[in-house]
Amino acid sequence: MMTTGLFITFEGGEGAGKTTILNQVYEELTARGIEVIKTREPGGIRISEKIREIIHDPLHLEMEERTEALLYAAARRQHLVEKVFPALEQGKIVLCDRFVDSSLVYQGYARGIGVDEVYAINQFVIEDCMPDTTFYFDISPKKGLERISANADREKNRLDLETLEFHEKVYEGYQLIRSRFPERFQTVDADRSLEAVYQDVLERITALFNK
Repeated sequence: MMTTGLFITFEGGEGAGKTTILNQVYEELTARGIEVIKTREPGGIRISEKIREIIHDPLHLEMEERTEALLYAAARRQHLVEKVFPALEQGKIVLCDRFVDSSLVYQGYARGIGVDEVYAINQFVIEDCMPDTTFYFDISPKKGLERISANADREKNRLDLETLEFHEKVYEGYQLIRSRFPERFQTVDADRSLEAVYQDVLERITALFNK
């Protein structure tokens, strides 16, 4: 798919702060008059938000790993077709909270389905649409979970009920995926103040524009 837009994704484990930083970057770029949209996975549009409710419902503990992977893929496809593709074709910047890398890490690696297997499912879904740049927010699982516990306003979901061991596997999975796609991954030290992380990411995005 040929586009003139810029597709930037934000990745990281639970409590990394990526959503907060994405929202701050969006506000700043909008204030500058730049055509930018923000969105999230799973979600971003009505159908995908409904699927998100099913996936994240803390009562759905019996959900099987492949079912989970397929639900994420279904939400992703509808989100792409309805929101991301049109925005990129219009030359807009798309800031997306999670994308296919999350599936490779959470379902492919941490759940044990297989990274290549989950990637194959998602190649059917995304066609040839991969992010131009992916910001990976790097923080230890223990510190990320401590942040979640301290944030009463954060959306609590089924993943928050997983063990520390699971989140450590998520961390390992991101290291694997980073090495697999080094040309588009930019690692951000997320174990800093929100202001420091925000300024870092904003400067990097500004540099992307200047290219």
